[in-house]
Amino acid sequence: MTSLKEMFSSEKASSSILGIDIGSSAIKVVQLKKKGGKAILETYGAISLGPYGNTDIGQVTNLQTDDVVKALVDVMRESNVTIKSGIIAIPSSASLIFTLTLPDTIKEDKFASVIPIEARKYIPVPITEVSLDWFVLPKESDSSESDVMNPVSKPIVPDNKTEVLVVAIHNDILTRYQEILKKTELHSDSFEMEIFSNIRSSFTHDLAPVLLMDFGASKTKLSIIEEGIVHVFHIVNRGGSDITKNIASSLGVSFTEAEKVKRTVGLDLNSNPEVADIVRLSIEYILADASGVVFAYQKKYNKNISKVILTGGGSLVKGLKEKVTDNFHTEVLYSNPFSKTEAPAFLAPVLEISGPEFSVAVGLALRQFLN
Repeated sequence: MTSLKEMFSSEKASSSILGIDIGSSAIKVVQLKKKGGKAILETYGAISLGPYGNTDIGQVTNLQTDDVVKALVDVMRESNVTIKSGIIAIPSSASLIFTLTLPDTIKEDKFASVIPIEARKYIPVPITEVSLDWFVLPKESDSSESDVMNPVSKPIVPDNKTEVLVVAIHNDILTRYQEILKKTELHSDSFEMEIFSNIRSSFTHDLAPVLLMDFGASKTKLSIIEEGIVHVFHIVNRGGSDITKNIASSLGVSFTEAEKVKRTVGLDLNSNPEVADIVRLSIEYILADASGVVFAYQKKYNKNISKVILTGGGSLVKGLKEKVTDNFHTEVLYSNPFSKTEAPAFLAPVLEISGPEFSVAVGLALRQFLN
């Protein structure tokens, strides 16, 4: 069985690195250069996967590996990527991250036999079909920059218990991504869960609990992070593509037109009340789930979230920030991952607007700065 400790080990230091985020509707790439301890933005780009599956731009796809390879090669060429060393994100939908609480009487040399048995409770497929790795979590967390840059999941640990972070990835997924790397002639020493890349690029020195809302095309990922540590991770099976489909169906327009309307009108009642109402229903469904997650966290830990960070391409809906603010009555910000890089000043406004879409790709590339 392939060792995830090897796959998830830190990328070897090099002058430049490529972060590759293969989503359900688009591929995003970011190339950074390490120079004088700073992250220099060399290039970035995105390409929609819809046309490679004979469907509309923005549509959720389920492409064959060769089609993904073609799209990745195209976006690297169009973005003027100049290197062959990169890191690919493993999507949350293709992985599981959870913690096991074990008695202190079970020593680490017994984990190899105990953890697979306990993990079966959390994994919906035969244990032989996944690759497992685990990491013993310290009982106390030191608030430091390393926590934010190297986030891991860790709950409160009782004195007589040992908490273990378990990572599970379906073997077919690993094989698929390894094949993509091989066919694109890319070298990579590691993969990374997209949630950790997102945290690395979106957070700074946040110590109080923060809700990270990642609006993807097919799903919305909710995470509550405290001191750089994931305490809660939850997926809502609704994303930006669902909203676009509802608009297209209700207005009788194409998916492409509905996508434009979603972003420009969004929740603005003054612009188009019908569209705003369609968008509102979907957003409120997601927010209801998010409110439940936050309430459960507050009840368990007796702590309130200090702010909300929005990320993902689906978050770029007009009026969303205000809607989320009204729902949680706290500060709401958009992720600004490019703020951790150096780029020409004239690009700043564009990078800030497009930032939420590139959070994962930027976070992947920033891994090299840990070395």
